[in-house]
Amino acid sequence: MTNRTRAGARSRAAFFDVDETLIAVKSMFRFLAHHLAAIGEPPSAYDETIAALRALAAGGATRDEVMRAYYRVYAGRREADLCAQGRDWFRQELSAGELFLPAGLKAFQEHRRRGDLTVLVSGSFAPCLDPLAECIGAAQVVGARLETVDGVHTGRLVTPMLGEDKAVAAQAVMAAHGMDPADCGAYGDHASDLPLLLAVGHPVVVGDDPVLARHAAARGWRRLPGRGGRPDATTAPEDGAGFSPARPPTGWHR
Repeated sequence: MTNRTRAGARSRAAFFDVDETLIAVKSMFRFLAHHLAAIGEPPSAYDETIAALRALAAGGATRDEVMRAYYRVYAGRREADLCAQGRDWFRQELSAGELFLPAGLKAFQEHRRRGDLTVLVSGSFAPCLDPLAECIGAAQVVGARLETVDGVHTGRLVTPMLGEDKAVAAQAVMAAHGMDPADCGAYGDHASDLPLLLAVGHPVVVGDDPVLARHAAARGWRRLPGRGGRPDATTAPEDGAGFSPARPPTGWHR
């Protein structure tokens, strides 16, 4: 499903970041823990992988470089197996409860009710995004794309979908459907979502990221509560101090 659109003409689109915009977890890291357990690795394997990524960041690696290192973990893994693991992971997240952020999900559902083209735009990849899209009825998914040869991932990241990538992807979708960007909307929770928000006429800030909060105040953008339940800057923003499924470094999940 990723990077494919369900049939049906629309006149407007609504683009949604995923982690901490629609869902309360960092999908890439929660899935990584699930994947390593599924292939029989000990819990220490997750910690070691996270430590290696943290060391890259500490050494000055860019977000793109760290993202590529993350996806190299899946080199040699069959695409079909990862997708099956993704379905299992998503079922577990649903059964645990409180996966969705109420305000973001409500906005998504309202766009669907209005007949808008609903698009998930995320740095995460198909095993994480496709089950979510199927669950909530997203029309299109645009995520990170891995190189695959004969059904097996090589570990090479073809499309990172970070920062400006999201704006380019949204512009391509709108152009393909003949949509006026002024009529379209976008939702994001992190400063790295700013290019996406600037690409549409109706941007919405989710949560309390200070950079986005400043833009919202200056431009009169609408705001919605995020993971902390408050659409303001009084709650401490994600600062990347920790690196875990709950708090990976700032922006890496985009």
